[in-house]
Amino acid sequence: MRDGPAPGTGIVHFGPGAFFRAFNAAFTHEAMEMAGGDWGIEAVSLKSPTARDQLLPQGGVYTAVELGPEGETHKIITSIANVLVASEDPSAVVKVLTNPKVKIVSLTITEKGYGYDPTTKGLDLTHPDIAADLADPSGRRSAVCLIAAALEARRLSGTPPFTVMSCDNLPSNGHVTKTVVRDFAKHVFPDLVDWIAQHGAFPSTMVDRITPATTNEDLAELEKAIGYHDPAAVFHEPFRQWVIEDSFVSGRPAWDRAGAQFVQSVDAHETMKLRCLNGTHSALAYLGYLAGHQTIAGTIAAPGFTAFCEYLWQSEILPTVPQPEGEDLQAYTDALLARYRNPNIQHRTWQIAMDGSQKLPQRLLGTVRDHLKDGHLPTGLCLVVAAWMRYVGGVDETGAPIDVRDPMADRLKQASDAASGAVGKVEALLSVTEVFGRDLAASEAFRDAVTAAYQRLEDQGAATAVSDFPLK
Repeated sequence: MRDGPAPGTGIVHFGPGAFFRAFNAAFTHEAMEMAGGDWGIEAVSLKSPTARDQLLPQGGVYTAVELGPEGETHKIITSIANVLVASEDPSAVVKVLTNPKVKIVSLTITEKGYGYDPTTKGLDLTHPDIAADLADPSGRRSAVCLIAAALEARRLSGTPPFTVMSCDNLPSNGHVTKTVVRDFAKHVFPDLVDWIAQHGAFPSTMVDRITPATTNEDLAELEKAIGYHDPAAVFHEPFRQWVIEDSFVSGRPAWDRAGAQFVQSVDAHETMKLRCLNGTHSALAYLGYLAGHQTIAGTIAAPGFTAFCEYLWQSEILPTVPQPEGEDLQAYTDALLARYRNPNIQHRTWQIAMDGSQKLPQRLLGTVRDHLKDGHLPTGLCLVVAAWMRYVGGVDETGAPIDVRDPMADRLKQASDAASGAVGKVEALLSVTEVFGRDLAASEAFRDAVTAAYQRLEDQGAATAVSDFPLK
């Protein structure tokens, strides 16, 4: 339980999951410890009451467990002042958002939560929650609608806007967030559009900290160590990196005192992280899962996987990454490998494999396009794409079903099931333009390379395909 009063609220955060608790809330806790300020966080879950039910009985306080290679360290985090569930009372969320003391609204709602269509580069009007909110804005099912409604209320009352700060793994996440809020406003609050352009701020960020899903076994072991049960506890690696575009309308916490990097542009850091970390994370997830490995640490320890990762970085990924300010790219990938090898981070391949249809365009396919444009064929990444195609087919190498969690899971499986052979299945899945666009589907070289890789996975299995890579 909390000792003393909760901090005054200065931030509203959508998506109070494990990553937020291990990252945003921890940074904010440390910033207030070092520099003070009323930057307490009002956390908002869009649909699930789980975080509220875990946190509120203990005053919003919880334990963050750092899982270093040598063991655990524990820290109590006190920055969360309250938790709301939007689906239960959306008007209460808008009321909090219109409080003039709220200066920042941040989000970790995953790629699919924004209702962004990367093909049209605008709001996805067919997204179920967006479509429902456009039909009836009072329902306020999406974060986009809630934010737009609150900004409109602040505009009408003469209250300055809050800064809207995405902390999800999306390229130019600030631009994406501004785009979907602006596009939603065009349909529902047309007078808000110019006000956002004149007064709003949507800084981009790059976030990085591996946060494995918490298990009941984790909580039971923690209870033995600390002497009490903490259902809201989170577990994370020691490493963390937060790069933030320094564009705020009404101030910010002293996150830099806690180690955050404020820059003029996060683009190069973002590309570095998405391609070097997220790209190889997905590679290890799909190939590792198919090879029978449950965790990233287990995958990277298996024959061939370290060499495969290093090949991807040196031969296919780093040549496409612009130099970020203050970063040593070789040191960065060396650190990534050490993080993957941390035996105390049980980051499940199945967890990382979720939502691949949303992640592949950002993590892998941009790199593929850069190579094809330069006349190169990235055969390692083609093997990863083929592994994703095998994975979304829903059956593993032993014939057991795969629990594919993806907003397009049914459509992807139907496309795979309706085709036969490597050629047919690859063509069927490449035709999903929401993932591959029309350009990759039309690339004969890419299609042939993915088909050959898919055939190798069928014939040899993922473990052998990785161990034998690159083919001589």
